[in-house]
Amino acid sequence: MPSHHHAIPNRRARAVRTIAENSASPTPSGTVPELSDESAVLGLMDLDWVDTAFDRLTSAFESDREVLHAVACKAVPLPSLLRRLADAGAGCEVASPGELELALSAGFAPDRIVFDSPAKTWAELRRAVDLGVSINADNFDELARLDSILAERNSTTATAASARIGVRINPQSGTGAIGALSTATETSKFGIGLADPGAREALIEAYLARPWLNQIHVHSGSQGISLDKAAVGIRAAVDLAEEINARAGARRISRIDIGGGLSVNFDGEDVTPTFADYRAVLEEQVPSLFDFDIVTEFGRALLAKAGTILTRVEYAKTTGGRRIVMTQAGVQVATRTAYAPNDWPLRILPFTPDGNPKIAEAADTEIVPTDVAGPACFSGDLLARERMLPRLDAGDLVAVPETGAYYFSNPFSYNLLPRVPIFGYRTATDGGIEFSLIRRGQAVAEILAEAGEPELRPLSPDSSHSSAEQTAHVG
Repeated sequence: MPSHHHAIPNRRARAVRTIAENSASPTPSGTVPELSDESAVLGLMDLDWVDTAFDRLTSAFESDREVLHAVACKAVPLPSLLRRLADAGAGCEVASPGELELALSAGFAPDRIVFDSPAKTWAELRRAVDLGVSINADNFDELARLDSILAERNSTTATAASARIGVRINPQSGTGAIGALSTATETSKFGIGLADPGAREALIEAYLARPWLNQIHVHSGSQGISLDKAAVGIRAAVDLAEEINARAGARRISRIDIGGGLSVNFDGEDVTPTFADYRAVLEEQVPSLFDFDIVTEFGRALLAKAGTILTRVEYAKTTGGRRIVMTQAGVQVATRTAYAPNDWPLRILPFTPDGNPKIAEAADTEIVPTDVAGPACFSGDLLARERMLPRLDAGDLVAVPETGAYYFSNPFSYNLLPRVPIFGYRTATDGGIEFSLIRRGQAVAEILAEAGEPELRPLSPDSSHSSAEQTAHVG
């Protein structure tokens, strides 16, 4: 059944109204964000919902075995939010050196970090082994690298005792509604294809030859994948683990990493499917999963509903019978929507300049087909196309919900558009809305610094540091 959470839209509406009032008459206190020429787009995160969503995830996956909910860093690489989740008991799933270091700096202990990537370098693997983070190897060549690194460190026994290392399998269970996000297709770049000729036996032999391999990773769910289809992939991982344990004559595989990928409802306020729905499907279709320790790697399902992009209508015009409203929010915050609008449609919530919902009947405003456009210099920079909306005019506000995951994590700097400021909000003890700064907006000087060197100079020993050295020197 759909799950109705009226608290989310109510808190969002109150936050929008509070910001609108402050933007009209800015207060010197600085306790409320302001929409202005300098900050024409704001990212907002409902902190109460972040807490609630994680609580519901942990409740849904209660087990007699150990369960680690490793939040996908790529969905929300924001230090203060990650620290909030770490404090709540979450782990962190990372897929790059930057994400690994961010997770460590945000307070996640190494044994609560899971390192996934299909292209880990020698240096990345050595760093992960030395830290003792959980590693999911993508292929047989990566296993061979791990063999060498563990031999270098004489640590095969120590690693087996202190870290979880496994292999990512591809159950080749099929494509979902969004092909680019489907990770369990026949030719997916991720993992070892379980149905490929000889692959299953080779994988079993690899596990039997390496006592330090003690988990299996599968990620068969994503946006557009049904719960039933996701369960098929997880069943493949559990079946493989049970076969390995039987042939080893011991419980060699003790943990299954089921990945993330629970779909999010982008069409309305209902939270569906829920984590409890997912648990019920898994209990029915893969009951033996719960005989193992479990890792989850949710990102979108945890955080999408918490986020809102807020901007104002800079100009409005009618062209070819279409209402076109120009805003400062576009491809730089909604990259996937701009380039794949059919896969990633977003809702548009119109508000009046004073922060009240703009409802056609109440405002005696006609409903018209509308394009909500961003500022970038290409025609596809749109948040919505031909959307039937109350007629929007300059000064009106536009809120874009379900943007708490990925929309703030992959800023697109075309036209040198800046990264937008992000604020958290929560219900204060007095019943009002309390705001916190999550990330400052990017200043022009920072944009120019990122653009590159100010002049061409021949390389010298002082100027030819590796990327890693340059990164280490930042700050």
